[in-house]
Amino acid sequence: MISAIAILLYFAVLVPIGALLGFPWTWITGDVTFLYRFSMWIASSGLRLGGIRIEAQGFENIPPGQACIFMANHVSNLDPPLFMPLIPGRSAVFLKKALMKIPFVGIAMRMADFVPVERRGNREDARESIDSAAKVLAAGVHITAFPEGTRSPTGKLLPFKKGPFYLAQQTGAPIVPVSIYGTESMMRKGSLRIFPGVAHIHVHPPLFAADFSTREELIDAVRESIAAGLPEWMRG
Repeated sequence: MISAIAILLYFAVLVPIGALLGFPWTWITGDVTFLYRFSMWIASSGLRLGGIRIEAQGFENIPPGQACIFMANHVSNLDPPLFMPLIPGRSAVFLKKALMKIPFVGIAMRMADFVPVERRGNREDARESIDSAAKVLAAGVHITAFPEGTRSPTGKLLPFKKGPFYLAQQTGAPIVPVSIYGTESMMRKGSLRIFPGVAHIHVHPPLFAADFSTREELIDAVRESIAAGLPEWMRG
């Protein structure tokens, strides 16, 4: 619990400072880069303060100069703040629309072009999210997606949602599969407790929707790639 308290206190001090500096700069310049990078630094340094370390490999597999769709398994709330600061350039992410209502944080998310997803799950809402994400990619910003759609309560891979794969087919953007493990024991689903430890992040070679005959084949290939970088018990 000490790690969680240290991280929360650190965020409580640094987040308002980031907002005071980053919001005016973004409004004046129209460029969210400073606010984004400062936010990523707060996230990564705060987690290090809490005793969380990262062993990362495969980042040379990321295609240079291209907006990519990063697809990772999801076992903990720690996954996004650990992985996203490592991504070269800027990445938006799919997230629950309700999170956009959080004071200050919601404003920053909108500035960073994060893509809200309505959990009602109807086709019109899904299409709106995909269209928004396509515009983000067209602007040269990566998208980070967790195709399981939620955190796995056991750590094992869950079935994948089709939305991110439709986005890849629509835009032609490379899919970069990512395997994450270790975080499942640091912060479990439904708990606020954080434990020190080592998070393992493995970035795999990109896959392209055009190389597959069907969406199902693409989904299977991405799942196989992510599973290959996980301990056997997590592969589902």
